[in-house]
Amino acid sequence: MSWKDRLEISPGVFFPAVIVIGLFVILGVFFTEATEVLFDAVQSGIINNFGWFYILSVAFFLFFVVVLFFSPWGSIKLGEDDSEPEYSYLSWFAMLFSAGMGIGLVFWSVAEPMFYFLDSPTAENQTAEAASEAMRLTFFHWGVHAWAIYIVVGLSLAYFSFRKGLPLSIRSAFHPLLGDRIHGPIGHVIDVLAIFGTVFGVATSLGLGVMQVAAGLDYLLDLGMEDAIGLQLGLIAVITLVATGSVVAGLDKGIRRLSNFNMTVAVILVLFVFTVGPTVFILNNWVENTGNYLQSLVGATFWIDAWGDGEWHGSWTLFYWGWWIAWSPFVGMFIARVSRGRTIREFIGGVLLVPAAFTTFWLTTFGNSGLLRQLSGEGGFSGMAAEEMLFALLQGFPLSAVTSILAMIVIIAFFVTSSDSGSLVIDMLASGGNPDPPTIQRVFWALLEGLVAGVLLWAGGLGALQTAAIATGLPFAAVLVVMCISLLMALRSEGRDRGRIRKVYPARSRESVASQADSSQGEDS
Repeated sequence: MSWKDRLEISPGVFFPAVIVIGLFVILGVFFTEATEVLFDAVQSGIINNFGWFYILSVAFFLFFVVVLFFSPWGSIKLGEDDSEPEYSYLSWFAMLFSAGMGIGLVFWSVAEPMFYFLDSPTAENQTAEAASEAMRLTFFHWGVHAWAIYIVVGLSLAYFSFRKGLPLSIRSAFHPLLGDRIHGPIGHVIDVLAIFGTVFGVATSLGLGVMQVAAGLDYLLDLGMEDAIGLQLGLIAVITLVATGSVVAGLDKGIRRLSNFNMTVAVILVLFVFTVGPTVFILNNWVENTGNYLQSLVGATFWIDAWGDGEWHGSWTLFYWGWWIAWSPFVGMFIARVSRGRTIREFIGGVLLVPAAFTTFWLTTFGNSGLLRQLSGEGGFSGMAAEEMLFALLQGFPLSAVTSILAMIVIIAFFVTSSDSGSLVIDMLASGGNPDPPTIQRVFWALLEGLVAGVLLWAGGLGALQTAAIATGLPFAAVLVVMCISLLMALRSEGRDRGRIRKVYPARSRESVASQADSSQGEDS
């Protein structure tokens, strides 16, 4: 069998996506300075003109999923009425967390609260009030809003694929609005946008990950590297190659097992810091941080800094909203892929609350520990790069060398998981919705993600990563709004129109989709 016979691609999606991404890579490599100028202009334009749209969109997504949770539609199964979940709760939550947060949470857990504390947008700098506000804002960026965005995509895909028998592809979520046209040029454009956003969303996380691993190596080994870009690019190359091993292993042997490993090591790390650090102080702040976050949820959701210059808001809140939206095709499709058999209410409750709860504990443990040390005068975080702050915190605890190595293992494991699951999702889109696309194609996308991450770092480092997230998230935010409308239309017709889509698309019936999914599962967890 030739290599051509082993490929399964949708030409109207695969080739346009590769061409657009390839043009970006060429610009970044050969016109680096011009690309950096372009990034700055794009970021400023989006922040100044479309910040309001980001804010309203994300607020709407959270409102939408909460209403669905309490609605009668919450009892609908994502699959046949008698279908059962394929993964245990533990494995399911591990995969949700690894795909949804991963590298970014490790990168920012100390740095983000510290930046807000040192230069607070709402309080006097470097005070107890600034510390409290720093944690509230950090909770806001990493809390339920991010997971609501993922739910919109994941729920739509799981519903239309596993219950209605459509391909596991972003375009399928628009069938109530577009009908058969989802298989034409309009559907191709939707999936190309999803691939573009996914590649750059994943590349942003990979870039953050290698920046932190490089900083950890420099911090531990005292390499004295003034410019770490060479080390960062080398790490991207090495870890991307390692990720191909997980790609070849498949979903059950690769991503599931690695996700469980990620969570195990991450839990060990956070419990160690919690135990040897200021334990009671962390518990007190976990309660208080959560209360402050919930109390200010509505006001923070709609805060856009309309009377200010918008610089802080654009650099932080809009960056995060753009990042989560750009990542939503990847995370949404992945959590849909592993959530067949759960009810809508179970899906929303599990995805919205459980990872967010663990995230708040993680952020409190690392963030408040760093803030306490800085307030007491022992921190030395002022002027430190973001990627160094986690390792600087760990230096103040026993077994610092061990825990720093453990932290780098967590980052690398999340890197591999993100690359692997991102490649799976992109390949599903590029192959027309096949839930088990050929391995060779997933390897191609894994290598391409690493290449894009390297180009982003080469073209501007953290600033380029932030701009890529904000820019790629904007067009897809509009897609997600329409996706919500389409899902609502389908749910309203649930019952009287049941089976209609299956009759229109017999080749992609619920049974065939389930059969294809089963072929890639292997042993259950």
